[in-house]
Amino acid sequence: MTFDDALFNWLQIHIVAEDRPNDRAALDTRDFFLQILSEDHGVASPHISATDATMVHVKYERNGSMKLQMYPREAAEQLLVDIRSNPKYN
Repeated sequence: MTFDDALFNWLQIHIVAEDRPNDRAALDTRDFFLQILSEDHGVASPHISATDATMVHVKYERNGSMKLQMYPREAAEQLLVDIRSNPKYN
């Protein structure tokens, strides 16, 4: 899995896990992507550092320095929107 895909997937499921702290599947999936980021891409401590009207800011450590990646908020939150709109998961 590419770094970009792993970080974006981690971000989407992290948002879901934060919203649904009792959702074991979401927590396990977040941990899975965190493991991929750590083991395959050398990433440590990914976290959402800010969210504004249009963007989600993700900071992480890689190769000894802090990095910042920004994602459109709508795309980052789409998985949560999809889960909330499906009665099967509520």
